[in-house]
Amino acid sequence: MSIDIFQYSFEGPFTSTDRIEDRSGVYVILCNQNNGHYNVTDVGESATVKSRVENHDRRSCWGLHCNSKLVVAVLYTPNLHQTGRKQIEQEIRRKYNPPCGDR
Repeated sequence: MSIDIFQYSFEGPFTSTDRIEDRSGVYVILCNQNNGHYNVTDVGESATVKSRVENHDRRSCWGLHCNSKLVVAVLYTPNLHQTGRKQIEQEIRRKYNPPCGDR
């Protein structure tokens, strides 16, 4: 399954990290509005996406801004270094202005 976020096709959304791989990519934390719509709550990048999402320091912020179910979508980026992942993160952040994370 996949979800389009900005101009990218992300894997997911996943309700748990069980099916997320621990490799490089960009992740988007989404709030499932139970009507087929999702709000972008946070976005980030990591060389180890699964570990980052599971141990994230902004997890409390996610809960404050979502009264429904949190899910995660992942764009794996095996051919990009951190600079390229950061660029994608910033594009998504500018487009959706999520309430958690750098502004």
